[in-house]
Parts: sequence; structure tokens; C-alpha cells
Amino acid sequence: MFNRTTLLVLAAALAAGLGLLAARFVFRPDPAPAQPATKAVRLFSPARELPAFALRQSDGTQLVPGELKGHWTLVFLGFTHCPDVCPTTLAELSRAQKQWEALPEPVRPRVLFVSVDPERDTPDRIGEYAHTFHRDTLAATADIPALERFTRSLSLVFAKVRPEGMPEGQYTIDHSATLAVLDPQGRMAGIVQPPLDVPGIAADLVALTETAR
Repeated sequence: MFNRTTLLVLAAALAAGLGLLAARFVFRPDPAPAQPATKAVRLFSPARELPAFALRQSDGTQLVPGELKGHWTLVFLGFTHCPDVCPTTLAELSRAQKQWEALPEPVRPRVLFVSVDPERDTPDRIGEYAHTFHRDTLAATADIPALERFTRSLSLVFAKVRPEGMPEGQYTIDHSATLAVLDPQGRMAGIVQPPLDVPGIAADLVALTETAR
């Protein structure tokens, strides 16, 4: 048999436990909104914070993490002397960009072309090159150490190479063809792998943008 003191102690403990349980439900933060199912974009969970970086945009201004916030962004590595993959990819992405042009500019998805050939690609040159495909495409570059840090944070790679038979002094760049996907918080949120499913990319970015609004 419990005496009166024991019963009071048990009652107080039960009340405290119920209070903590209720507090968990009352003060628990709202869950993050569920992301829509995607066709072409492979999302990561959770998204990964990126270390600080600084690239130079085609207009001469700095591109820092805060500049990318508020938009879903597709990041593509390349260089203007690229004979095939780069122009093909940017042309395909321009078709996707046309599909989301109706979205408000403050939240419209972005394509960021990052040249990994700063020796030949000046800011003016990369801007002219990128805008040939779509006027909204962002273009940036940096010195090699900064590019290596930035691309490594996205799990992408590039390397300067001179294939056998190429004349002395000439070179090309091997680079990842995978696109990095950044969320509106500027985090590494996923990837898009080739071959590109243009309708799928467009539909995914529109749906992700609508969910984030």
C-alpha cells in the first residue's frame, strides 16, 4: 500500500511528465516544408552548408554566398573554348530557363556558369559567352586556388590538360559535367546528372520555387 506522501510524490512526477510532453508539442518548431518529388534533380537530405567563397562576376562585382540566396541555382563548370559539352549544356539549360521566365524575378531560378579557365576567360568574355545562350545566365570566375576551393565544396572537379598531339602552349580543361543545385539558403541541396532531362529540370525548379515561396 502507498502512503499519502508517496501518492503525492507520484502525482507530482506524473504532472511534471505530462507538462514536459505537452511542452514538446506546443513549443516544437514547425517541420520544414516537404520538398516535391523531383524528376531530374536529385535532392540531398539534409542540404549541406558551403564554406565561404568569392568569385568575380562578368560585371566585375564579387559573387559571394549571400548573392545566391532567395533563388534555386544550377551551377555548371565550363570554359569558353570548350568545343562541345559546355555549349550543348548551356543551350539545353536555356530551354529550361525559358520555362520559368514567368516566375517573379526575386525568386526565379538561376543558372550560374563558372569558368574554370581564368587564364583565357576574362569577366567580359564569360559574360558575353553566357548571355549568348540566355540573358539571365550568371557568369563568374576566379583565380585557380579560389576555383579549386569552390568546386571542391560542390564535389566537382576540373583539371588543365594537354592531350597528345595538341600543339605546345595549347591546352583544354577536363571538368565535371554534373550540375550542382543550390537551394534558396545558398546550400548544396542536390545535383543534376547528364544526360540532361530539360523538361524535367524545368518542372523540378518551378515546383521547388513554388514550394519555397
